[in-house]
Amino acid sequence: MTLLAVERMKLFTTRSPWWCMIVALALTVGFGALYAATLPAEFTFDVAATQSGGQLGMMVIMVLAALAVTTEYRFGTIKATFQAAPNRTAVMLAKSTVVTALAFVVGEIAAFAAWGVSYLISGNEVLALDTSQEWVQLTGLGLVYAGAALYALAVGMLVRQSAGAISLVLVWALLVESLVQLLPRVGNDLYDWMPFAAATRFLMQSGGAETSMSSQLPEPPIGPWASLVYFLAIGVVLLVLGIVTVRQRDA
Repeated sequence: MTLLAVERMKLFTTRSPWWCMIVALALTVGFGALYAATLPAEFTFDVAATQSGGQLGMMVIMVLAALAVTTEYRFGTIKATFQAAPNRTAVMLAKSTVVTALAFVVGEIAAFAAWGVSYLISGNEVLALDTSQEWVQLTGLGLVYAGAALYALAVGMLVRQSAGAISLVLVWALLVESLVQLLPRVGNDLYDWMPFAAATRFLMQSGGAETSMSSQLPEPPIGPWASLVYFLAIGVVLLVLGIVTVRQRDA
């Protein structure tokens, strides 16, 4: 509990996490509201569409998570941390727990805020939460944000430099996975197993019914809940690799 309290204080006593949370909420809610206000009447506006800004918000959360690790290396405070708590695994697990919990909370607030604002703007009864699928599409955003934070934390532990870690996680999520589809013959098959593609399909196709956004996605090789487990499992593996690296390297 002491390590968790320390990591919580370190996280919230700097400005960057607060700005990242504000920007993540603003992007998720803002794009959902903008979509609700500008979508032509002939197009279907459903619960999944209210989360159109969720990916941008997730990118900001990944920046927050990467900075939570790399900032300590940048300013050398990680040395004092390891001197006070020599168990590096416990320190990094505490930091990861605090950051992923924060990412989950921000994701849930952003999802329901985006849905609520969109509902007020559009007044569309289609946005009523009547099915389990629609509830999962909202509550699932927090799980995806937490998983994305795991990826960024792991990369931060491996790279240690803020610019490098942030560049890697953003380029991978925004560019590399999409470019994989351009590979001849195997591109689409490989894309099906990309982690962030799996996370997107979990949000869009959870519950078994097809939505206006999920209908545009290819048939996934595994189901939505299995896609979420796959996404989170890769994040956990990367985090373990990151912690092992932290234990072996000099601070």
